[in-house]
Amino acid sequence: MPESKPPESGAKARMKKNLFVGALCAMYFSVGFICCGADNPEKGAGPHSFVFLSNTLNNTYQSTMADTLKRLATSNGDSYVALDPDYDVSKQVNQMLDVANKHVSLVFLIPVDSGGVHAGLDALHQAGIPVINIDTAVVAGDVGLVQSVVATDCFMAGKLDGEQMVKNHADGGKIAILDFPENQSCIDRVQGFLAGLGGSRSKFEIVAQQDGAAALDKSLPIAQDIIQAHPDLKAFFAINDPSAMGAIAAIQATHRSGIEVYSVDGSPDGKAAIVEGTMTADAAQVPIKEAEVAFNQGLELLKTGKVAHESSKIPEADVTYYTGQWGTNIDKATYLPSYLITKEMAQKDAGKWQ
Repeated sequence: MPESKPPESGAKARMKKNLFVGALCAMYFSVGFICCGADNPEKGAGPHSFVFLSNTLNNTYQSTMADTLKRLATSNGDSYVALDPDYDVSKQVNQMLDVANKHVSLVFLIPVDSGGVHAGLDALHQAGIPVINIDTAVVAGDVGLVQSVVATDCFMAGKLDGEQMVKNHADGGKIAILDFPENQSCIDRVQGFLAGLGGSRSKFEIVAQQDGAAALDKSLPIAQDIIQAHPDLKAFFAINDPSAMGAIAAIQATHRSGIEVYSVDGSPDGKAAIVEGTMTADAAQVPIKEAEVAFNQGLELLKTGKVAHESSKIPEADVTYYTGQWGTNIDKATYLPSYLITKEMAQKDAGKWQ
C-alpha cells in the first residue's frame, strides 16, 4: 500500500495527540499490574480485584472505559489495573494466561480478535475467574466462557447512518465502505448500515469495501485511492471515527468537495468534525455507559452469582439479528442503544465521550 504524506489536518493532529496520551496510559496501567500482588478475596466479600484486558489503550474510546472502570473500582474500595496489548492478539492471549495465574476476582475483556482469544478464555475459565465481555463480542463458540456481554448496539448504529444516507441521497449514488472485518462489532456496523439503506439499497453502488484497520493512517491512503478511482463518489461509510478521520484527511488532501463521511463513535474528534461540517453523520457509541453497566454486572455477579441483562431495550429487529449470532445465548447480552450525534449535542459535549 503506497504511503502518502498530505499536509496534516486538524483532525489528524488531534488523533496523534490522543495516541500519545493513550501510550502514557498504557505505561501507567502496565506498571500498576506489575505492582499488584494482593490475594484474591472470597467472592461476595470484597474488596475485589478487577483487571481490564482491553484491545488497546491508544484510543480515547478504550481509555475512557479504563478511566470509568478505575473510578468505579476505587470508589467501591476495590483494586483495579488495565493492560494494553496494542491490537496484538498474541500479546493479549499471553496477558490472559498471566492473569489466570493471579489472584483476580473478575476480568473485563475487549478481545483484539473476536475468534482469536479462546486459549486465554479457557485458561481464565479453568482458573475460576469470571469474564465480563465488553464492547466487542467473542465468537459464538466462546460465549459459554463469558458471563455477560455489554456493548453498544452497533447494528443499530450502522443502521442509523444508512437511514441518514438515504435521506440525504434519495437518488442513491456511488459509495465506499471502510471496514474492519476481524472485529465483530465492526461487522455488525456494516451489516446495520446495509440494512439501513433498506429498499433504496439498489440505488447505491458500493464501489469499494476495504479494510481500514479502524485507524486513521491505514484508512487515509485507501480513501485517497478510492477517491482518485471514483471521482463521482458520493460518500464514505467508516466503521469508527479514526477511520472516518482518514477519509476526511483524504478528501482534504485531494482537494475534493461534496463527498460526505458517515461514521460510528461520537468521539471528541467526531464531535469536532460534526461541528466543523467535515463529517455528515456520527452514530454514538457509549463507552462510559458500557463501563458502568459492566462494572455493576460484575459486582452483582460476585455478590449473587447472577447477572441481569437489558437487551429488552433493543428494537426487536436488532434482537433478531443478534440472535442469529448468539442463538440461545442471547440471554447473556446487554446491548445499549445508539443515536445520531446532532450538531447541538456535539457542541454541548465537545471534548467528551458519552
